[in-house]
Amino acid sequence: MSKNVIFIVMDSCRYDSYARARTPNMDRIGLGEKRFSYASWTSPSHYTYLMGMLPHSSPQGVFASEVYKKEFAQWVPRLGIDGLSFKDFVPQLSLPHVLQENGYRTVARVSLPVLNPMSHLNRHFDDYKLMSNHNDFGGIIQQVEFDEDEPSFHFLNLGETHYPYMLDGDSMPHISGVHGVFKRLDDDLGQATVDQFFDDDQMRDLHAQQVKTVEHVDTLIDALISKAPVNTHFIITADHGECFGENGYFGHGPIVHEKVMEVPFLEGVKR
Repeated sequence: MSKNVIFIVMDSCRYDSYARARTPNMDRIGLGEKRFSYASWTSPSHYTYLMGMLPHSSPQGVFASEVYKKEFAQWVPRLGIDGLSFKDFVPQLSLPHVLQENGYRTVARVSLPVLNPMSHLNRHFDDYKLMSNHNDFGGIIQQVEFDEDEPSFHFLNLGETHYPYMLDGDSMPHISGVHGVFKRLDDDLGQATVDQFFDDDQMRDLHAQQVKTVEHVDTLIDALISKAPVNTHFIITADHGECFGENGYFGHGPIVHEKVMEVPFLEGVKR
């Protein structure tokens, strides 16, 4: 029998923020590990995940093509679909397309405007919605529904772990494109702004605040686990990490730094 799947992306959550957090509900799903994102910002990372690729372990002594084939093959035990293989993912290279072809209802709830429904990421989803509130994982959970007669795939991007980490942005230095590229779809892109950089104490405080947002998300996940039917497969990860002052960097995007690539990864089945 095909399994319901819940795929949660904690936007911008770097691995050590997850590791420092108290996560009793995520621990119920599986043991978290450090993996690496394929990209340093939201859009390309989500595109990769929706291909069916998940964060990698940076394996040595192997050909990349073998890593990709093995990753696609992992969807067989995840979904309970016998005979599923890499060949089923081509030429579309789309996980939601494969799921639709196998009788799944595909649903996405996203928090970052760069992932809005007008983007190409919306392909092969039956129901795709940008949440009106950047910090509304609780509202996302309320919209998750299951059908006894139809397996479902829920792709959930949450903004709580993204800057400004549930803090009041009005009291913080201005950061252009707080949501990664632009804050609102109608932003005047020609408007000049003056950005300030955080000092060391602010960087430490911001990192500690991201840890708190992970704990907040974990508290909400309890309701999602309770709501999900038995045998639901959970995947929890991040699209990329974040720098908090390391080597003079803050944030992510056009930054080449290991902390931007390190993400948590855990998966497991509700029993």
